[in-house]
Amino acid sequence: MTKEHSPDRLDVKAFAQAGGHLSGHDTLLRYKRLAEEARGLHPDLRVDWSADGAIRTTHGMAGQVWLHLKAEATLPLTCQRCLQPVDVPVQVERDFRFVADEATAEALDDESDEDLLALSREFNLRELIEDELILALPLVPRHDECPVDIPMASSDDDFEAANEAAPNPFAALVGLRKEPPQK
Repeated sequence: MTKEHSPDRLDVKAFAQAGGHLSGHDTLLRYKRLAEEARGLHPDLRVDWSADGAIRTTHGMAGQVWLHLKAEATLPLTCQRCLQPVDVPVQVERDFRFVADEATAEALDDESDEDLLALSREFNLRELIEDELILALPLVPRHDECPVDIPMASSDDDFEAANEAAPNPFAALVGLRKEPPQK
């Protein structure tokens, strides 16, 4: 009898011991925080992912629980140069080692090269996928070449003309200035 593994309530240790494989093609709407980053949602936007569990010997210890995660999506964001929509591909491929609890993960985190997570019988794989894709988003999304011309000046002629026509607010203070007393 084979055990069905659910990405919403994954027993990570059993998944790794079984050498489990999960994959999915979810709609972006299933990932609410990630969808909030997108400019305009389309029902055909997808998140493709796969996860593989394994038991490995690492750090001189046998029986370590590992999860290999791959995820990718293309998100419609706003180009920060031209302020037009830009489709940004986001990809993640990472390995995670699971340890007994949060305290162990925190204690080993500084000396460990891999990402450490606490072992759980009800691990939400989709939350991990969403977290990793959010972390992979570019800080400044932009086109390689913007489809519209970008003004490169900090001001235009109208701005300069308005600046010259405005009275200097300190000009009235000149009249209030007293002459220093004569000796």
